[in-house]
Parts: sequence; C-alpha cells; structure tokens
Amino acid sequence: MKIEITNNNFIIVKVFFLFLISPFFLLSQEKFFFDSANPFSFKDIIVNLDNQKHQRVFGILKMPIDFNTQNQYPLVIAVAGSNGWASHHYDYLKTYRENGIATFELCSFQSRGIKTTVGNQVSVTTAMMILDSFRALEALQNHPNIHADKIAITGWSLGGGVSLFSAWEPLKKAINPSIDFAAHLALYPPCIVVPDVLEFGDTPIHILIGELDNWTPAEACLSLVSKLKNNTNIDITIYPNAHHSFDRDTLLSIKKNGYILEDCRFRMNAKGEVLMNFLNFPMTTPLLQKIGLSMCARRGPTYGGNSVARVNALSFSKNFMIEHLF
Repeated sequence: MKIEITNNNFIIVKVFFLFLISPFFLLSQEKFFFDSANPFSFKDIIVNLDNQKHQRVFGILKMPIDFNTQNQYPLVIAVAGSNGWASHHYDYLKTYRENGIATFELCSFQSRGIKTTVGNQVSVTTAMMILDSFRALEALQNHPNIHADKIAITGWSLGGGVSLFSAWEPLKKAINPSIDFAAHLALYPPCIVVPDVLEFGDTPIHILIGELDNWTPAEACLSLVSKLKNNTNIDITIYPNAHHSFDRDTLLSIKKNGYILEDCRFRMNAKGEVLMNFLNFPMTTPLLQKIGLSMCARRGPTYGGNSVARVNALSFSKNFMIEHLF
C-alpha cells in the first residue's frame, strides 16, 4: 500500500506532535515574575532600600532534562553581562540541566526595557541586579519543584560582579539576613572595588578569569581574593592566555565603547559608597560615577574566545555546582 504524505497531512501530524509534547514544555519551563526595585548604588540598598522605586522583574525558569513533577531540584540563578544574554551563557545552563540542576535566567535588562549597558553601566546597575537576584531567591525558594536550600548563583562580567558581591555581608543584611545562596561562581567579574568591610560569609565563592583580561583585570581579582582568604571560603582560577569572555566561541575583537579598567581601583565604605580616587568623593549618582571612571579608565578592551579555557571553565562550573548543590 502506498502512503502519500501531502503538505496538509504533514501540518496535521506536526500540530498533533506539538500538542502531545506541549504539556512537558509548559511544566519544564516558565516565565517567572517577582517584585524588586531600582537602587542605583549599594548605598541605596544599605541605607534606603524601603524608599526605592518598585520594579516588576522576570526570569526564565527551566527544569532539568529528567524533570519529574514530584521531585525537587537544586537551582542555579544565572546573571548575564553588560551585553545581555549570549549563546555561551546558555552552554553553561544546558550543562547544568543535563546534570539534574534547574536554571533561572534572570532578565534584569529586559524587565527594564534595556538591551545593553556596555560603556555606561548606569541604566541597569550591579545594585539593581543584586537586589533582583535576592528577590528571585526569595520567590523561588517557595517553588514546589525547587530545593530551597540548594540555590546557587553564577554570572558573567557584570553578572559576575553580581555573583561575587551578592555574598557581601552588608548587602545581605540589608536585603534579607535570613537567606543565603548555597554557592557563588563568578566568571570574569569586575574586582576593582575593594570594600572596607571584608566580610563575604562562609559559603563557597570561586572566580574564573582570563590572564590577559583588560576589561575586568585578573590582577584586581587576585588581589581581592588574597585579602579575603583568611576569613572567606573563596578561591580563583586564572586561565593562561585568555581574555575577557574567554568562553565565547568567537575570535578576539575590540569592544570600542567598553571600559579598560586595568588602572582603576576604588575603595568602598561600610555604607556601600564607592569612593573616587580624588578626595574620596562618593560615586553615588550616574554623573559622579562617570567622572570617577574618566580618571582611570580607557576605551576599547579586548574580548573573545580561548578554546582551552572555554572547555576547562565549562567543566569546572559543572563540577563546582554538583559539589555544592548535591
């Protein structure tokens, strides 16, 4: 018997197949909303959090590939860099889900109608994204399929700074002193701000960064880690011959409007004020921050992939999360 498949038949079969599998996708992926706010600086969180402008934020929650509605899973909250979400970020999240860990793509930019903060860093700030991360943590702890005590955070570049400084005790105490992330994995974060209060809790923190990074310099992170070593569970891996965004699958290029931060180092006081190198003036507004950076930063950092560092970072990240979430 000869079976003839027409275009109409193919469409019917395709629709029927999508109908069969759609319940799985609806259950294993959801757009998850929660309430946050818009603090410009860490100071706004520490001394004035209750008066910050309200912000509705969302993220994409995805369950592991072996998802069962009867089970609870560990979770990684992930925070993108200044240019938003990219394919190399999703490689990590896919790896986590393949290993039994749910993922949450925090959408701080999209929630505020912003595409990128490269070259300005004021429309969506580290403070906003840290608050978003904690508010997401609070909300997701109540999700029936998430293990409340097994939620880690990771991020890249700007998101790496979020992952790192979400462990800073003055911020945690101001936002919610009763909750913690289970682990912090920061990929090439900006470590150019050194706080007077060197308290980052006792949860595991690890930094992955490239030796040749001139956007968020490895030397600054190595210096910060050495200051924290005595009272913090922190460590760092520096990949040889690797630049910023070494885990991209792309050639090296120049980001013309990005900041080269090799010569920038700032101090941060207990109130969360980042101080200019000139007269210790606090950079608590967009204009003051721009002035402070203009005194030390240049434009045009190098970024792009290093195939060896990329493979090693993906492997390390998988093992780090498995170690601390199971």
